[in-house]
Amino acid sequence: MYNSKITGLGKYVPENVVTNHDLSKLMDTNDAWIQERTGIEERRWIKEGSEDTSAVMGAKAARIAIERSGLTKDDIDFIVFATLSPDYYFPGCGVQIQDMLDMPTIGALDVRNQCSGFVYALSVADQFIKTGMYKNVLVIGAEYHSNGLDKTTRGRSVSVIFGDGAGACVLSREEDNTKGILSTHLHSQGKYADKLIVESPSIGHWVPEILNAKDQDISYFPYMDGQFVFKNAVVRFSEVIMEGLAKNNMQKEDIDMFIPHQANLRISQFIQRKFGLTDDQVFNNIQKYGNTTAASIIIALTEAWEEGKIKAGDNVVLAAFGSGFTWGSVIIKW
Repeated sequence: MYNSKITGLGKYVPENVVTNHDLSKLMDTNDAWIQERTGIEERRWIKEGSEDTSAVMGAKAARIAIERSGLTKDDIDFIVFATLSPDYYFPGCGVQIQDMLDMPTIGALDVRNQCSGFVYALSVADQFIKTGMYKNVLVIGAEYHSNGLDKTTRGRSVSVIFGDGAGACVLSREEDNTKGILSTHLHSQGKYADKLIVESPSIGHWVPEILNAKDQDISYFPYMDGQFVFKNAVVRFSEVIMEGLAKNNMQKEDIDMFIPHQANLRISQFIQRKFGLTDDQVFNNIQKYGNTTAASIIIALTEAWEEGKIKAGDNVVLAAFGSGFTWGSVIIKW
């Protein structure tokens, strides 16, 4: 059985920077309130009239990742695209990438696991390579949140959190089974699905209801029970990280770089303290981008690598928790 390793990384974020001060002009909020609760200072939102969408941003990040991998688009055997904000209800963004990058008629799979989407997508790609089915898999996480947020005081507890952006990596076959992705660990707990949810559109609340929707129908906007999500996140983060370390006979002290899903800086700081990690062992960029959901880990991983914070031989841990609830971790020997 083969191992898989990341051979190319890329990211793309819109140019439009939206600060907390900018949001205070749209809703009853302020910079201190947002930073105290989330750690976020600014985020990127796609400007009206821009060509950017989840698929377009994903394609931009993918081109960078493929170039850095030393491969060409024709070397890619399969696409896995993670997003909760696809360009269309269907088809998914994966097939758009195949077209936008003018690839051969390779397979494309879409993953809808929200904040843990990239971890799930990476795990799927890893299994395809481990079994020998594919040699090079393109994995993308991209989100276009800003067009679906309630930008009024009513929606401030959610809308201040999210940003737009995309990241991508090329996962390739590795003959040395001591390098690359060592293991992935995935979990879910669906009984809490309504704690972080967008209820509509759904088959039960479909086109006629959308056309006749009244202003008070907020089922199309994200809802989050923030305190409940926070309490579960810090528990599940710890569990799934320890599960991954135990699988690979590692201890907390063996972690060289921890890259958490960028949901809330307070969650990351809680886990950092619990594991006794230094600031140099944890990479956070939520301050600049907010929560980009399926894109957050891959954007952060790309930036950490670009800044030289990850080097060959490092033990890198990725972990995410989010809507579903779903959560997971990835243990990598870089």
